[in-house]
This record gives sequence, structure tokens and C-alpha cells, in this order.
Amino acid sequence: MENKELPDLRMDGVNTAAGGKYNKVNINGVSRINGALSAHSCKCDGVMKMNGDLAAEEMELNGNLKVKGNLQFDVMKLDGVLLGEGSLRGENCKLNGMLKLKGNCEVEELIGEGVFTVGGLLSAGRMEFGLQGLAEAGEIGVESLIIRKTGTAVWGRLLGGIIPKLRLELRVKVIEGDYIDLEYTTADVVRGGTVIIGEGCSIGRVEYRTGLTVHPGATVLKEEKNGA
Repeated sequence: MENKELPDLRMDGVNTAAGGKYNKVNINGVSRINGALSAHSCKCDGVMKMNGDLAAEEMELNGNLKVKGNLQFDVMKLDGVLLGEGSLRGENCKLNGMLKLKGNCEVEELIGEGVFTVGGLLSAGRMEFGLQGLAEAGEIGVESLIIRKTGTAVWGRLLGGIIPKLRLELRVKVIEGDYIDLEYTTADVVRGGTVIIGEGCSIGRVEYRTGLTVHPGATVLKEEKNGA
């Protein structure tokens, strides 16, 4: 809900501003925010550098966002690159681009295409992601996970080599969830209820409760069926 008692912040061109509490934040160009910022809505077209935490109920980014802190939102739409030195927490995230976090990523729903690197735990209720490069996470914990290979994106070429030019693959140590459907994934352990190991996967051990399907083009070294 908007708070009209709070001021709006609009920045055009190349600018620097202090952090604070705002109603609407609208950035067009190249901007630096010194200090934590919270807002009802935050929209950025261009480059935004945050020297602190960033929190917004609604967030829309078209370009490049770098956060030297934690990021929190209710709804976020990202077309571009997000680099975070802390953790990310939110409800619904739509991603078309690159997400790189040193900390954890905790969302209720993550739908997107591109690449991601999460240094800690990636936790989601529902996650559907199309790989367009190398994606990595320490661990993934979900209710429902679908990973597909979607090819190289146009934006990836336009960003001039920012996107890792490696094979399209998800690399993770452990994946846990109720429903897991994977393609082109390398993992030490996959643990879930219904598990589908698709084409291009290389899994050390699969532990499943309800059902397991393994594609002929996948490798699973060990399978274990556990009690429901």
C-alpha cells in the first residue's frame, strides 16, 4: 500500500542520493544510493548502485543493479543483471537475466530464464528456470522445481561477455524437494518425493519416496527408495 506521507525520489541522468524511506523511487540513468533505502515501489531503468540494504514492496529493474547489502521485496521483475553481496528475500520473482548473490536466496516463487549464482541456500516454494548458461548454488530446497535448457539469450550476447560462456548447466551439491524435474544438472545428491532426472544430468545419488524416472541420456550412480 502506498504511503503518500513519504516523499518520492526521482533521479535522471548521473546522480547520487542518500538512502532513506520513500514512497516511490524512479531511476533513469546511472545512480548511486549511499545508505539503506526502503520504498513502496522502486523502478530502475539503467544502472543503480546501492551502498546498503534495499527493501521495496514492488521492484522493477531494467538494467544493472548492484547491492552492497541485503535485498527484500514482495514482487520483483528483473530484466538484466543483479549483483548482491548479501542475501535476497521475497515473495514473487520473475527473472530474465543474471542473478548473483554471495548469501542466501529465499523466495516463494521464482520463474525465469538466464543464469544464477547463489553462494548459500536457494530456497523456494515453486521454481521454474530455463538455463541460458552456467547456474550454481550451494544447496537448493524447494517444494516444486523444474529446470530446463533454453539456449543462449539475446541479452546475454548484448551484455558483452558478462554472462559466463560455459556449458548450459546447473551445478549444485544438494537438491531437496517434493517434486523435482531436472535437465542438464550436476549434483551430488537429489532427494525428493517424485524425481525426474532428465537429459544431460549427472547425479551421484538419488533418494526418492514416490517415484523415479531417469532419462537414457542421464547418469545416476546410486538410487535409493525411502519410505513415504
